[in-house]
Amino acid sequence: MSEDILFYRSDREYGFLSNLYRCSVLFEGRVYRSSEDAYQFGKPRKKEVAEWLISAPSPHLCAAAAHSLFAFDIIPEWSIKKVPRMASVIEAKFRQNKDLYELLLDTGTSKLIENSKTDPFWGIGKKGDGKNTLGILLMDLREKLYQEEWH
Repeated sequence: MSEDILFYRSDREYGFLSNLYRCSVLFEGRVYRSSEDAYQFGKPRKKEVAEWLISAPSPHLCAAAAHSLFAFDIIPEWSIKKVPRMASVIEAKFRQNKDLYELLLDTGTSKLIENSKTDPFWGIGKKGDGKNTLGILLMDLREKLYQEEWH
């Protein structure tokens, strides 16, 4: 039986699983400093707002600014588009960074849990019963990469 792996802070153990972890990600023809930047760039309606988001001094400030956007600043149907975008972004992150690819595979069959107390959608939230969507996407990607490695 494998143990759960909790991650959240990019500077801690398993921090490479966080979208705030700094590593180059080429996505949709552009290089970003983190998967968070690549993900958030797709959220605003206006390109100048997207550029402003990724000009923040750090990935976590980019995320904070993106969370503050008003509904009219966000592309239509973001709630439908955000999960497939995140899946594509994290796949790019791990395929392009061989060290991170290997580290992801090294997590074996452990359950990956984004230990965010503030986000019950991407993480587990304050009560620990959130959706853990990021963790699920990472486990799905890990399984896909395993299948490619061994078949």
